[in-house]
Amino acid sequence: MHTSESSRAGGGKGVGFGLALVSALAFGGSGVAAKPLIEAGLDPLHVVWLRVAGAALVMLPLAVRHRALLRSRPALLAGFGLLGVAGVQAFYFASISRIPVGVALLVEYLAPALVLGWVRFVQGRPVTRAAALGVVLAVGGLACVVEVWAGLSFDALGLLLALGAACCQVGYFVLSDQGSDSAEAPDPLGVIAYGLLVGTAVLTAVARPWTMDFSVLAHSADMNGTPVAAGLLLGWIVLIATVLAYVTGVVSVRRLSPAIAGVVACLEAVVATVLAWVLLGEHLSAPQIVGGAVVLLGAFIAQSSTPAKGSLEPVAAGGAESRLSARENAA
Repeated sequence: MHTSESSRAGGGKGVGFGLALVSALAFGGSGVAAKPLIEAGLDPLHVVWLRVAGAALVMLPLAVRHRALLRSRPALLAGFGLLGVAGVQAFYFASISRIPVGVALLVEYLAPALVLGWVRFVQGRPVTRAAALGVVLAVGGLACVVEVWAGLSFDALGLLLALGAACCQVGYFVLSDQGSDSAEAPDPLGVIAYGLLVGTAVLTAVARPWTMDFSVLAHSADMNGTPVAAGLLLGWIVLIATVLAYVTGVVSVRRLSPAIAGVVACLEAVVATVLAWVLLGEHLSAPQIVGGAVVLLGAFIAQSSTPAKGSLEPVAAGGAESRLSARENAA
């Protein structure tokens, strides 16, 4: 019996790791599809709005199906939409207007380390040294991938905005895991659907899509000398880089933990850099290649060193269910 349970736990963890990888791959493909649209004349915030609003439309049937969540988990839906959808996007785009993209990306992907801080100091749970080492390696590798030493700028407001994106990403992982071990855990697909609707509402006020040049979507965009239909690029961003990415990301958190899923999500930066190399002609340097390998190593160490949920051993992270559910019930 013990062997069978251990096998199931290991299998679930393996599936969760696989889903986290799919999520990282899908999220990582958003930049190479969005950049040609931006260069074709769309404002970056307009591309973000199209991404989130399009995904919300695709997920609308699920929102209708899980409408009971509006009564049972309104705070969770609002938090997921504000932090996991609108917050990350808005803070990130605001930060890159003041500091280099590489610096902003590195600061944003401090989120896994911040998740460990949440687990250790807010939840009061121990953290394995191996898992912490994995996060350190992942962040260090990311510094090489984005070549943080090139064009570094210490604009205080820009760094704070990027840190805001990182904090919002922490909220995404923690909220995704909320109540995952409970029999009354909300359906993650319903949470995503309503999170996208909330995110669309927030981004509509920020991006003002009525000022967008929609004619750009009727033409082709240039991808490193190759014309690609703008509608095709938008479809990729909506269906793959958003719907598939969020669905697999949230489900992976349920099978792993916020910290481990967060570390694997760091691979998004590696994926984005590789795709930019292949599709946009933005070549990788030797330090970037080494950095990508270090990120992979850090993700593997953290994932393999974390016990399954419910273990009494120290963990890299766990559900926020006990602490957050208590607060939610008290409210």
